[in-house]
Amino acid sequence: MSLRVLVNAGPWLPVPPIGYGGIETVVATLVPELRRLGVEVALATVGTSTLEVDHLVTPLGTARFESVAQPYNQVSGIAHAHMHGVLAWLRDHEVDLVHDHLEVVGPAVLGAAGSDVPPTLQTLHWDLRKHVDFYSSFDGRRRVRFAGVSQSQVDRAPDNLRRQAVEHVPLAVPPPVAMDVERGDHVVVLARITADKAQDVAARVARRAGRPLVLAGPVGGVSDAEELERRLADGDTRLASHPDVRFFVDRVRPHLDGSHVRWVGGVAGEEKERLLQSAAALLSPLRWDEPGATAVVEALTRGIPVVGSPRGVLPALVEHGVTGFLADTEEDLAAHLGKVDDLDPDACRAAAASWTPEVMARRYLERYDRVLSEAR
Repeated sequence: MSLRVLVNAGPWLPVPPIGYGGIETVVATLVPELRRLGVEVALATVGTSTLEVDHLVTPLGTARFESVAQPYNQVSGIAHAHMHGVLAWLRDHEVDLVHDHLEVVGPAVLGAAGSDVPPTLQTLHWDLRKHVDFYSSFDGRRRVRFAGVSQSQVDRAPDNLRRQAVEHVPLAVPPPVAMDVERGDHVVVLARITADKAQDVAARVARRAGRPLVLAGPVGGVSDAEELERRLADGDTRLASHPDVRFFVDRVRPHLDGSHVRWVGGVAGEEKERLLQSAAALLSPLRWDEPGATAVVEALTRGIPVVGSPRGVLPALVEHGVTGFLADTEEDLAAHLGKVDDLDPDACRAAAASWTPEVMARRYLERYDRVLSEAR
């Protein structure tokens, strides 16, 4: 009998996502490989998800990403409503293991359910300096374990969490779509618009380097520029109060001129491939310790070098002077952007050769076996 796994993607975005969606992109990359390797997969997500699976569990019909950064007392019920539906489904179906991706609420609810639910492995996609009270005290009692997405992320975790962690599993991304694209002069930031991703820094760096900059990613869950401006003009106070929207309006929008610095909203499919494959570099200045950096992996897999901050996982992904450059200051980042044309695209592809979906799936199968063995 095959292994039966419920993958809990959460209530925020469909799988695969339309445009932005880091966690959901990872899930959409992992699940087909698990099924190809013989795993029976149930996916807990929102009703608009289209990924082919053996069982689809949809406690909530629509994606709730626009609410994710709203005040806790306004949105805390969303994740709990999703988990209520997950538990209801688990009561009626035979599953060997839950692979959870829902921040804090996933392990808290599954841990509280104890032996009434299968053992759980949660992948940690976020900065582990968050939620210190939870991760410093939570006891999974050998039924809930954790896997990071990089060693640097796990190293920053509270001791209590590290004791309950299995080995980390690096992220993988889908292979590039073959297309006839010439490298251009522009650089790209591929991330949701938020202070941690430092798009304002990227704009100053690109101007200093004389490189056109394209910002691709949603603002407060909105991927279309006209929609964003219309809703703000119409007095959408909920949207206007979103911290990402305030960051965009105050610190990013003043840089936009439609030529040297452009925001193109969320991108997906062929549009995203052309934008990335035609870029001179991916620019990744950071204000936080990036745990997984799927955009960096996407770029290197496509032969595109990366210029970014030496924070989080980036030093483990980018070899300075070979597959990109890492620097702390805006002046140095701008200087390095002037040298990306000298880097070998094949070196970037070679560095990313082991970050394949199959490798990620097989590593997770090893972690599943360990979690099940320890739970027994």
